[in-house]
Amino acid sequence: MDTGLPDEAMRELLQERVGRTHLRQRLGIEQDYERKVFGQGRNFFHIENWYSVHSVIRNCLRLVLLHGRGRRNARRIEVRHNPVSIAGLPQAFENYTILQISDLHLDMAQDFPRQLIEAVRKVDYDLCVLTGDFRANTFGPYAAALEGMQQVRTHLRGEVYGILGNHDSICMVPGLESMDIRMLLNEQVALVRDEATVYLAGIDDPHYYRADNLEKAADAIPSGAVSILLAHSPEIYRHAAHADFNLMLCGHTHAGQICLPGGLPLMCNADCPRSYCAGVWEYHGLQGYTAAGSGACIVDVRLNCPPEISLHHLHCA
Repeated sequence: MDTGLPDEAMRELLQERVGRTHLRQRLGIEQDYERKVFGQGRNFFHIENWYSVHSVIRNCLRLVLLHGRGRRNARRIEVRHNPVSIAGLPQAFENYTILQISDLHLDMAQDFPRQLIEAVRKVDYDLCVLTGDFRANTFGPYAAALEGMQQVRTHLRGEVYGILGNHDSICMVPGLESMDIRMLLNEQVALVRDEATVYLAGIDDPHYYRADNLEKAADAIPSGAVSILLAHSPEIYRHAAHADFNLMLCGHTHAGQICLPGGLPLMCNADCPRSYCAGVWEYHGLQGYTAAGSGACIVDVRLNCPPEISLHHLHCA
């Protein structure tokens, strides 16, 4: 299951889950382009696929005596609170709290799952969403990432929904859903509370695999209903706004991960304005939040950019 293409049983399961065309497209792109440093996706250059640069970054940080500090920083997960006022939000959802965990990269370091568990055990929430990138590498084995997620899942309360990121294979979906994590693959669900409804939609990775389908995710949502979109990257903010979503939760950028003093990122790896690459933003009435992520990739360090889990508190406007 963890090496190469899925076997026939998994293929049938995934085809039933996402449809024949989506599955063939996703698997084909994974085979053809998953290791590409240049081309494919919304960016021309993909540093996360340039694996020879990892040791260069580590050695440069050691040379300037920042490697140890960066590794310690990457393990100090902060809790960020984001109040969101939404016009038309049903009164039953007043102060409804969504825990967002993004860019977990759980197999990047052995202690990443433990650090995340310590962070989530301290917070209260009504719903948990995972906005992609469970795996450290962008290709190859994923068993360690699933094992790390299994450890974390036992400490997450209630319903958990997730989406795939650009580091994730669609072959990971059965393993994730076996943990009672409902993956939203261009789909939507109704969140019901005291007979009131808010809709939650999620799309497949829009950054590298370009497997997102907003029309499929949104068409079944009634006009005028309050809706929340989970997307791995903020790069589709325009499309999400015009699809009439109220709130978009995303990640992918790590808010830079290695930043200059003041939080100025050296690179965000996203084809959108930098103001959309970290924290709160708004576009044509769409409120958005780009999480810095709880993990790290390429190297397990963070500088001037702490890891986070995010609590979004919904309020009636």
